[in-house]
Amino acid sequence: MEKTYVAVGGEDKDLSDQEIKELFRNALSKALADIKNTGKVIILPPDITRIHSKAGFLTETASEFLDDKLAAVLPALGTHTPMTDTEISKMFGGTPKEKFLIHNWRNGITELGSLDADWVERTTEGAVRYDWPVQVNKMLANNSPDSGNFSLVLSIGQVVPHEVAGMANHAKNIFIGTGGKEAIDKSHFAGAVYGMERIMGRAETPVRALFDEGIRRFAGDLPPILWALTVISARTEKETAESGQSGAVRGSLAVRGIFIGFGRECYEKACVLAQKVNVNLIEEPVNKMVVYLEPEEYRTTWLGNKAVYRTRMVIADGGELLILAPALERFGEDIKIDALIRKHGYRPAKEILAKTASDPELGGNLSAAAHLIHGSSEGRFTVRYCPGEKISHGEIESAGFQWGSLNEALKRYNAEKLSSGWNTCEDGERFFFVPNPALGLWSEKKRFNLL
Repeated sequence: MEKTYVAVGGEDKDLSDQEIKELFRNALSKALADIKNTGKVIILPPDITRIHSKAGFLTETASEFLDDKLAAVLPALGTHTPMTDTEISKMFGGTPKEKFLIHNWRNGITELGSLDADWVERTTEGAVRYDWPVQVNKMLANNSPDSGNFSLVLSIGQVVPHEVAGMANHAKNIFIGTGGKEAIDKSHFAGAVYGMERIMGRAETPVRALFDEGIRRFAGDLPPILWALTVISARTEKETAESGQSGAVRGSLAVRGIFIGFGRECYEKACVLAQKVNVNLIEEPVNKMVVYLEPEEYRTTWLGNKAVYRTRMVIADGGELLILAPALERFGEDIKIDALIRKHGYRPAKEILAKTASDPELGGNLSAAAHLIHGSSEGRFTVRYCPGEKISHGEIESAGFQWGSLNEALKRYNAEKLSSGWNTCEDGERFFFVPNPALGLWSEKKRFNLL
């Protein structure tokens, strides 16, 4: 079914919770009527690592609206660590905790079919050649012995530039967020080999094509999927002042748009807006980039390396990326992947591809290999991590990064007082500050072209 119920957004929009709630409830009501819903609904929101997506609020709103029709809430974890009770309460408010389930990306999936190697090779322009399995959580598949027999899947999330898919969400939420190891491995590796800088911020990419084709071929094996997508950006200084909020780190965020519907149109419209408000084109290269990783979101480099991905296209050759990471405690979200990161480190793509070919363990965990490629500056600029006390100087440098003292860095770069964008120290050092790399993509203007 192709039907869009809500497409409200604009570069200057700042939707209130009440406006969002009314739009969402009306759309839900119409969607349930259109599919003649009389059965159970499952909600697929992101996890705590997307706390700013507004998905928690939308999930709680849907829970109240659906009442006893809500059978389950399955956070689309992908490879991430399961949420704690405290995190669930923080993000999802009054949504009943007993409704929450945990996605197991290694063992809790079923395969709907696959895209053949010839098709994958053509689609990735020769970057890779292998079959790509279309995998989902076993409860979602209509014909699975473990099917939840849902009459509707409500997929909630934020459209924002992404290093693997180009733009996050829509079918990615299904095939990666609730997908299995092989699908995650192969899609991430395809994106890494194709080239992250050719992908980020673009609505149409080879990896996105995998997801779209998965939906096209196998949608009949799934319940109807209603997409609820937000577009969010930081408020301007004027908007922040008018809202009564302040502080660059916590941020003052505005919901610029909400797009709800069956089919792909809602994603396409969200992408157009996200490209306008989340892709930041800078006229000149940045010699010193400072990025802050909020403690509630970033405890691993698996997530924290958004600081590398999202800023790499604006950092000058020979420049430095300084990452303030007070809550960093390990490398991978997954224990096995953490071990592989420690073993191989973040190295240039040629080195990682060679290691992937020679080390069966890394070759069998292609998402880890892709992540190692993504996290390397390819020797073009320095990446200096400044962690708290949970990860050591030696661990940081053994992974291929430079280490920095967090206390010393915060004295010079006080994240609570800095403005997003250009800042100047008392001694004249000019640097660019990003308070949360998850909220966008930064590129030198001449290096980025959507065409």
